[in-house]
Amino acid sequence: MFRLLALLLLLLCSARSPGASGDERCRIPAGVYRPFYADPAEPGLAIEAFQLDRTPVTHGDFLVFVTAQPGWRRSQVKRVIADTDYLRDWADDLDPGAGKRDLPVVNVSWFAARAYARWRGARLPTMDEWEYAAAADETRTDARSDPAFRQRLLEGFAQIGKAEPHRAGSVMTNLYGVTDLHGNVWEWVEDFNSVMFPAGAGVDEGSRWLLACGGETLDATDSGDHAAYNRFAIRASIRGAFTSPQLGFRCAITPRKDPP
Repeated sequence: MFRLLALLLLLLCSARSPGASGDERCRIPAGVYRPFYADPAEPGLAIEAFQLDRTPVTHGDFLVFVTAQPGWRRSQVKRVIADTDYLRDWADDLDPGAGKRDLPVVNVSWFAARAYARWRGARLPTMDEWEYAAAADETRTDARSDPAFRQRLLEGFAQIGKAEPHRAGSVMTNLYGVTDLHGNVWEWVEDFNSVMFPAGAGVDEGSRWLLACGGETLDATDSGDHAAYNRFAIRASIRGAFTSPQLGFRCAITPRKDPP
């Protein structure tokens, strides 16, 4: 039964993404999700159906973007929206480097990822959408309570940054057909620090450092989910212009609703 369900969901993962070089989107069905940080007295969060890129955006995909949008090339981007390490691994403005076109693009800021998504007619997934999709393993929509799944995620997390990212689409395919959510690169989300710091709130550097070094464990709904702690700590410690050789992204869309 699980295999049949997984096959049906993989068949849904077939819509081509306009503007991207071969990306596919997978349908993530509506459901109820228990956020990592939530009031225990509140019910689960309702997630509406959405579509998520099967793989992270690649160097090849991003090359198409910067070719069409010169303002996002390495030599021309404004430093207020991308730090000095933006696309630092590229040979030049229009050369990602030999053999890298199928690898997840990294060293991109949140602003750049957001601009790319909009250029494609998409958006970045919200944090809740990303976490909801990432809770699935190969056969279950939510495997977060399984010790074996947790261990796999921790081992994958530990590998990020030790070597160049793997080819996009080669690391763990979950029930929905989405790949690489764990163990390849970290990923930007639209509201990457909204749980720690409400939008518009002033947060000093000491608070950010505390959260990045363990303070994020406060008020978590599952104290045993250490991989989630790591993800939220990273999100809490970065800003929109930040770039990293371990940080990429993927896109999402909200399907149009037919009028009644």
